[in-house]
Amino acid sequence: MALDEIFKCKQCGDCCKGYGGTFIYQDDIDRIALFLNISPDEFIRTCCDHSGKQLTIAQRNDGYCMFWDSSCKIHPVKPKMCKAWPFIEGVLKDPFNWRIMASACPGMNPTASDETIYNVTKNELAKL
Repeated sequence: MALDEIFKCKQCGDCCKGYGGTFIYQDDIDRIALFLNISPDEFIRTCCDHSGKQLTIAQRNDGYCMFWDSSCKIHPVKPKMCKAWPFIEGVLKDPFNWRIMASACPGMNPTASDETIYNVTKNELAKL
């Protein structure tokens, strides 16, 4: 199975809501701040929250990422965590995680074989 046989983004925004927030790193901060034409410090001050010691993109009261408005407003520079979805490290540890995530993501094929899920995920993560 190829990538498009196990995942086709439906741009529904379900992955932009809840689930603990979107973790961001310094390279994400720098890229997004440049895109928004603000300083990294201003981006952190106005667009981020903390989850423990880790920065996350702030979420609105409805649980959606502050940059979601029927589409991603920072899509060209979205954080690494968003670029990776749904190909996350947890899938490599246990492909059953794919099936759990697929119950909330209409773009994921829950019937793909564990071998295919593992191989495509490994391939996609290597591209990041």
